[in-house]
Parts: sequence; structure tokens; C-alpha cells
Amino acid sequence: MTTLSRSSGPGLGKRTYGFLRSIPTGVLWILVVLWTIPSLGLLVNSFRTRNAQRSSGWWAVVVENWSETLTLSNYSDILAAGAQGGLWRALLNSLAIALPATVIPIAFAAFAAYAYAWIDFKGREWLFIATVSLLAIPAQMSLIPLLQLYSGGGHLTIPLLDKTLTLFPDLDLAGRHVSVWLTHTGFALPFAIFLLHNYISGLPKDIFESAVIDGADHFKIFWRLVIPLSVPVLAAFAIFQFLWTYNDYLIAVTMLGGAGQNFPATARIAALAGEFGQAEHLLTAGAFLSTLLPIIVFFALQRFFVTGILAGSVKG
Repeated sequence: MTTLSRSSGPGLGKRTYGFLRSIPTGVLWILVVLWTIPSLGLLVNSFRTRNAQRSSGWWAVVVENWSETLTLSNYSDILAAGAQGGLWRALLNSLAIALPATVIPIAFAAFAAYAYAWIDFKGREWLFIATVSLLAIPAQMSLIPLLQLYSGGGHLTIPLLDKTLTLFPDLDLAGRHVSVWLTHTGFALPFAIFLLHNYISGLPKDIFESAVIDGADHFKIFWRLVIPLSVPVLAAFAIFQFLWTYNDYLIAVTMLGGAGQNFPATARIAALAGEFGQAEHLLTAGAFLSTLLPIIVFFALQRFFVTGILAGSVKG
């Protein structure tokens, strides 16, 4: 007779998990240092001259004559208003895009997530499923139809009646920051609603029942209870959305088109090298300068990051 026996030893997954947990903290710090080496090289090269960057690696700075190889001209060139400069305006454009494109979806998603979690209305479950399903739509597939919608509106022609119905008016948004805000908001809302819903639906039911007994309506409950309790998850999504919109290139270039004066830093940095790549040494300074603000935002909100990213993952 053949008998099946359960293995007495731990499985491969448990052994791997145990091995990873046993890694000393010192080894992890070594990995952190190795991970920051490219950023260090970017910083060092941003101060080196064009000839120095072309002739040797950034680590050669320790043996070079600093008076000949280090310069501030890279930063002065990219911040000037000349043909290869103008990064200051591009950085402001990035902020003009990222801030509204972060605040708008958070505001709409918070209301929607509360409604899905605590307001009982017909078709709530199906509507929530449909909203989350929008995460599967590729952004690249939607950009051109959205651009056509912004620049020409949406129209439907009825063949038999020979009539054209305007479903969406022509708002002439192409080339303006508003078109980028709306596009980022549309792509961010499904994930934002999903993330906030998981957190808000896990809040204790007792506090909502107590608020209703005290006479609070849905708006008061949302504003005075849900928002203060949801600060960690709101901050976590704000980090994701701000970094995504600030570092975006494709959506901004597609929606802004030829409006170069409205281009964000990502598009401006791509043009710093010039038409024939003769100023490629400026790319390091532009790239490092553009990373400072996201780093500041991340470290300012990092205490909310872990709490928010785990929102709704554990019930009880």
C-alpha cells in the first residue's frame, strides 16, 4: 500500500523567508550604500567640466586637480534663460502640474471611497468593481483619444437622421496644464479609490454608529472622522501620485504638444544636450537638480509611507 506522508521539514518558501530575516543589519546597510553610489556619481559629475566627464569616470575626482575639473558653470548654464537653459521655468511647470494633479484625485477619491465603504446604495458593489477594473486600461492607449477630446470635443453622428450630437464640448485644452491635470486625475482615480476604500472600510464601525446617534450626517462623519483617521493613507498616496506626476514625461509631452514654454523639467532635461548632443555634460546637473524636490517630499512624508501602504491589508 502506498501512503502519502507530509514532509517534516519546512518548505522552500519558509526556508527562504527565514534566510532573508537572518541577514544582519550591517549587510543591509552595505546594500543601501551600494544603491546610492549611482546618485553619488551623478552629483559629482554634475560639477565636473565637459572634458573631465568625457576623459574619466566620476571616481577620478579624488586624484584630479579640482581647480581645473570642478565648475559651477553646468548649473549656471541650465538655470540661465538661454537656449540650453530655462530649467527654473521647467521646474516651476513641473510643480504647476504635480501639485494639482495630486490634490484633485485625492479629493475626489476620498469622497468616492467613503461612499463605497459606508453608504449603502443600489449597485454599489458593481460600480466599485467597474471602477477598480479601470486599472487595466493602458495609459498609452488612451492618450491620443483624450487629446482629441480635449482639442476637438466628442461628437456622435446619427446616420439616418443626419444629425451630430455633441457629447463633450470643445474646451480647447490642448497645450495647457489643465489637460495634464485631467489626464493624471483620470488615471489615478481607480487606484486611489481602491487604496482609500481598503483603509476606510477597515475603520471601526462603532465610531460611525456613535456619530449617527449623535445626529451627524455623512458629510460631518467624512470631514470630522474619516479624514483625520485617514491621514496616513492619504499621505502615502500623495507620495506616489506626486512622484509619478512630477517625473512624468509621456503624458506631459503628448498633452502639451508644441507648447514648449509649458514643458515640465523632464521634457526640458531631455533637450539639454542640444540637437547634436554637444552639451551632454549638462544632463547630470539637470537630472540631479530635478531629483531634489521628490527626495525632500519623500523624506518629509516617509513616516506615513509604511502605515499607508499597508492600509487595509490586515483586518481585525
